Formats: sequence, C-alpha cells, structure tokens
Amino acid sequence: MSYKPPVPVTGKSIPQEPSLCAVVARTRHGVMIDEMHAASSQGAGMVELRLDFLSKAPDFKRLFEKKPCSALITVRRKNEGGKFTGTEAERLTILRQAIVSGADWVDLEQNVVEQVPRYGKVKRIVSYHNFTETPADIFGIYEKLCSFDADVVKIACMAKTPDDIWRVMELYQNAPKPTVAFCMGEMGFPTRILSAKFGAPFIYSTFNPDRTIAPGIPFLKQLRNLYCTPMINAETTVYGVVGDPIAHSLSPLIHNAGFRQLGINAVYVPFMIPERYFTEFLKGAHKFGVKGLSVTIPHKESAAYAAKACDLVVRSTSSANTLLNRPLGWEGFNTDYQGVVDALVGGLPPLPSGEPAELKARQVLILGAGGVARSIGFALLQQGAIVTISNRTTERAQRLAMVLNCRHQDWVSRHNVLADIVINATSLGMYPDENATPIHGSFFRPGMVVFDTVYNPENTLFLKEARERGSVVVTGLELFIRQGAAQFQHFTGMAPPAELMRQVARQALTRVITKVPTV
Repeated sequence: MSYKPPVPVTGKSIPQEPSLCAVVARTRHGVMIDEMHAASSQGAGMVELRLDFLSKAPDFKRLFEKKPCSALITVRRKNEGGKFTGTEAERLTILRQAIVSGADWVDLEQNVVEQVPRYGKVKRIVSYHNFTETPADIFGIYEKLCSFDADVVKIACMAKTPDDIWRVMELYQNAPKPTVAFCMGEMGFPTRILSAKFGAPFIYSTFNPDRTIAPGIPFLKQLRNLYCTPMINAETTVYGVVGDPIAHSLSPLIHNAGFRQLGINAVYVPFMIPERYFTEFLKGAHKFGVKGLSVTIPHKESAAYAAKACDLVVRSTSSANTLLNRPLGWEGFNTDYQGVVDALVGGLPPLPSGEPAELKARQVLILGAGGVARSIGFALLQQGAIVTISNRTTERAQRLAMVLNCRHQDWVSRHNVLADIVINATSLGMYPDENATPIHGSFFRPGMVVFDTVYNPENTLFLKEARERGSVVVTGLELFIRQGAAQFQHFTGMAPPAELMRQVARQALTRVITKVPTV
C-alpha cells in the first residue's frame, strides 16, 4: 500500500470539543462522580461515563446534576470490551434514558444506531470496535460508518502488524466526517497520540492509570504532561523511538521536554515493533512522514542495514541508533559512540597530573554482542583499549569479535577475564527484570570501573553489587542522556537542552516511574 499522510478533518460540522476525553469506569455512582470532577479539574473537557461498569442501575439525576464538563455515555457489551450483562433491550433502554436525561454525547455501535433516534442537542458517536485484529476491509467498514447519522465516527481496532498502524491512520485522509480512529494494544499506542495531528476531535484516556479500560489506552496526565496533545496540530512534526520492549523507555520524556523548552512544534512517541516487523515498519514510517527515529534493542543492527546512507561510525560498527527520514530513504547515525567514551572517561579518576583519564591500554570486558556492544567495542578500540567480548550466545560473541578484531570469551568462562573496566551491554537488569545481573558480584573489586548501559532502573543490581565491593560505578543514565542529546541535535538542528533532559529523566527514575509511557 502507498501510504498518504492524512490531512486534518474537513467535515462541515467539526465539533468544538476539547481534545482530552477521560474514561471513567467505576462500580459506584459516588466514585464515578468524584472521578468525573477530578478529571475535569485536570484538563479533561469531556468525560466518558462507562455505565456498563456500574453495579446498580444508573441514576442519571445524580450523575448529571452537577457535571463539570461534557458527558459521553457508553454502555458497552461484553463482546466489545464492556461489562454489560443484561439484555440488548435493557441496554438500549439505558442509552435512550441517558439521552433524554441530560447526556451531551452518546456512543452507539453501528448495528444499533438506527434503533436509537436523535433527540434534542445530544451528539452521536457511531463506533466500531475489534479487539482481535484490524480487518482487511477497514476502509469499507469506515465508509459504512460514515453513511450513518453521526457527529463523530469512531474506529478502534487491535494492531497486530505495523501495516495496521498506517492503515488506520490513513482513514483520516479526506475524512468526510469528524473521525476518531486508533489502534489498540501496545503496538497501536502511537496512533492514539498521532490522531490529534490528523484532526481527531478528542483523544480517549483513562483517568485512573491503575484501571485498564482498553488495551494500550493512555492516562490523562500522560496525554497532557508527557505528550502535550492539546498543542498537537496538523503542522506537528513526528519523531519516535522504536524497539521491543519499549514501555520502559524514557526517550519520549526527554525529547518532548526538549521540544517544549525550545518551542518546537513536534511530538515524540514510542513504537513497539517486534524484530520480524522492523523492515515493514520502516517502509511505512518513511512513507507516512515520521521525521526521525531513535533505535534501541533489538533493532540497531537492522537499522544500519536498512539505512540508504550512514555516517562513518555506522559503517564501521554496523549499528545505528538514529535514523532520519530523507527523500530517498533513511539516513543512519550512531550517537552511542561518543556517548560511551564521554560517559566512561567522565567516570574514571583523573590522572595524577590532573589531566582527564585515558582509555588507552585499559582491559575491558563487554558483556553482550548486540548493536550497543558493537558501538561500545568500536569506540573503545578506537581509544586504544583492549577489548574482550562475552555473550550468552557464543556464536554471536565470536562474530562480533571478528568484526571488531578483538578477543572473545565463552559466557561460562567470563569470570576468568582480567578487566579494568566491565560493561553490561545486555538487557539483563532492565525493568521489569530488575533482579537479573550478567555477572556474579564476586567479580568486582575496588578500583574497577563498572558501567551499565541499562538506565531503567538507574541503579541496577549489577551496579549495586559493584558499588558494595568498592568499584567505580557509571550509570546508564549518563550514556542515555548523552546519546539522546546528540539525537535531538540530529533531529532538530538545534543545541539540545541536555541538563533539562538529565533532570526530567532523573526525576522520573527517582519517582520510580518505570512505566513511562504506559502502553
């Protein structure tokens, strides 16, 4: 498919609704009312009241008496992700009662919209939900929805491949009616944010982040504070980070903070893409106009091969952590290289003369043989270090050692290596597997420099055990900020606010926000 970036909605009656719609789904009226008021105070201009969650029949007088903002009423059946267990006749009766009792909006599935007539000024969302897939005939389904008497058409489908993401976003292209279209699930998360760029009148969020209403739904504060969705418009430039896993990444936090600080109209979103779909994803992202990408585990090597042009470090390491969208294809860069040198040198004690320490002739053990290990190994060898690679898969360690022209050691014998510096370039210890470590604590000794490329959590078990034994510890946060700041400059052409990026990342880690973004 040849993707065409969507354009803003051009329908004649675009609803002037605020951009944030908070979903409130509670079993008791009192709690539902409290959360409705709290959501409004936190920036929601519309609240979706999920009446199918109520344990008792809805009391509309109580619900609507002092509603602080527009109220959207939804009663969802079990087969469409809801909780309603009554008959279909009972459900339709509740919807009709809501309409005549003071609702501002009502959500009607396509197969019942003609059974619930218009009344007064109540606006209608005609919706389609598919929790299994994004159907091949999604464009036909959308066309049918647009044929109904609707103020807004809503489509929510499960994303299973990157193609699903771009197909659903393409529904905004020349949309005949105001449209809210997005993909569910972790892979579909970016579509919820990007729909604001293409004219969606509002974005759904959950008020309570501890209550999962739908797969991949963001929470209200996340939309407002992290992604600043009320500020997103048709001119907003799109960047992102692509990896698997990606939910732990703080890249959206630091880049979006940088955009706001410098007044740049851009948004940075996470793309969770399994390894087998990476090439497919890049093709769609390029055609769809994603301006730049940060690349993380496990895609750095694939990104290097996919780049039509690349810098010297990428050519030397076959590892790219940054991609820029050019007319003829992606251009690859590697900002890990200088980031790791600066982070390590910054962690080493200065020479007796007061000069900065050198990496020359240092014995370095790198644990891991992926893209980040390639970049680190190349950087250290260029600085004159003596590098040994060890990896859980021996063949990968051998291949990387051959590429870098350095030593390798079997994983089972890694503790026998004599090292001045040891580096964890694996994902061991990364959230949510914080109790894992790539090496036994007895390996560490006083004066050894121990560096972990994992930054979430900042103080991994690997680093804690090294610190306890007197080693000099360098956290992954320094590498993360340094390489991220360099990416920011590639993306924008502007000097990055590195100290701000460091500050917001450390604050997030200090608060143990290990699920930013929650997807």
